[in-house]
Amino acid sequence: MKVKENLQEIILDNQEKKHFIGTKRTVQIETIPGKASICIGVRRCGKSVFMQQQIERLLSSGTSRENIVLINFFDDRLHKIDLALIPEVYYSLFPQKKSAEIVYFFFDEIQIVPQWELFVERLMRTEQCQVYITGSSAQMLSQEIATQMRGRSLSWELFPFSFIEYLTSDGIDGALPLTTKRRLEIQNQFERYWKTGGFPEAGHCSDGVRIKLHQEYFQSILYRDLIDRHDIAHPKALKDLAHQLIDNAGSFYTLNSLYGFLKGLGHKIQKPTVGQYVEWLEDSYFLFSVRLFDASFSRSNANPKKVYMVDHAMIRSISSAILINSGHILENLVFCALRRTGTAIFYYRTVSGKEVDFITAEKKLVQVCETLADPKTRKRELQALFEAMPECDQQESIVVTRSESETIVGETGTVRVIPAWQFLIQTDKFYLNSGNENHSLDQC
Repeated sequence: MKVKENLQEIILDNQEKKHFIGTKRTVQIETIPGKASICIGVRRCGKSVFMQQQIERLLSSGTSRENIVLINFFDDRLHKIDLALIPEVYYSLFPQKKSAEIVYFFFDEIQIVPQWELFVERLMRTEQCQVYITGSSAQMLSQEIATQMRGRSLSWELFPFSFIEYLTSDGIDGALPLTTKRRLEIQNQFERYWKTGGFPEAGHCSDGVRIKLHQEYFQSILYRDLIDRHDIAHPKALKDLAHQLIDNAGSFYTLNSLYGFLKGLGHKIQKPTVGQYVEWLEDSYFLFSVRLFDASFSRSNANPKKVYMVDHAMIRSISSAILINSGHILENLVFCALRRTGTAIFYYRTVSGKEVDFITAEKKLVQVCETLADPKTRKRELQALFEAMPECDQQESIVVTRSESETIVGETGTVRVIPAWQFLIQTDKFYLNSGNENHSLDQC
């Protein structure tokens, strides 16, 4: 009886309270009847607030508060709850809604409850409802979940703030075209974004507090999302592995090199386990691997991969390296901007062996370099692009720098050199806000 009373209290309290909607996100959820909308992402990236934004959107469109059920499964009153009690308790409170009106169920961090997917599938099959779900694990995208949900879900990814969202959180309009004043303001904001990153809580903290927050997120991901959830037998090995990958963000790795690193530290661990640990770190949306662009998956997978973190500023807070490579942090920043768009991302190697940092599924070529001031660096970065463009049937490519801007025309195509702040705005506008496709880069 106590569990039912707690559920009643939770349902009614959440219907009455005014939700914190925070900064408007660029991700737009499009619901499909009969399919659950699943929002996944790394811890503390704003999924719960995003869910409350969806509730406020429903309320503003005329949906009754009584038709909304919000359940946060981190609530200790719901420990070991039988999920079947949720619709039972709700319809006991509002019997007139059953089979008569659409009820919107919002389940926050439901992945901590065993067999949640079976409950959601049954709820959608037996009740007139729309279901929204958040979760911190990419396991929600696995084939196992897809099979159990029988194709009755659609997943949406949420990341820490993009640069446009960061500007919005400070009340700054990043819409194109820019006035001279707003351009200077945005450039100043980029320097802050470069330092603080995109986690909502970390944007306006002191340096010390921000570092503590990032380290706390790291510990939570390691222990709650990975060690506890997967009952990992070698937690110290996982932590050392995570630090090794963080220290080398923007660099290449192989399973052999990671296995050798852990073995050198005295960890008695098998190579397949190392691969499993890497997969789990990626499942948590904490780290990402980028493969070589190749028509053959086996060749692509056999080559070294590059590793990136979910937030560029987090690298400085967590890395154990004495010197942080700012060029790799810039590369990580560019990766995150591309990754938010949902496109597949690879690195490219030309026929002669020169490398381009990123190539997307649409074959857009992106090179990242802090500065092209050094003649040797300039020659290396541009030669790779001028070789890659004809191989990829592209007429144009991009070099992202910290602050430089120019257009370089070569025999095989044109290279646009643009500062990072401009690239971030361009990426957000062109990929996420389709209504801005008529704006050119020159308008930045």
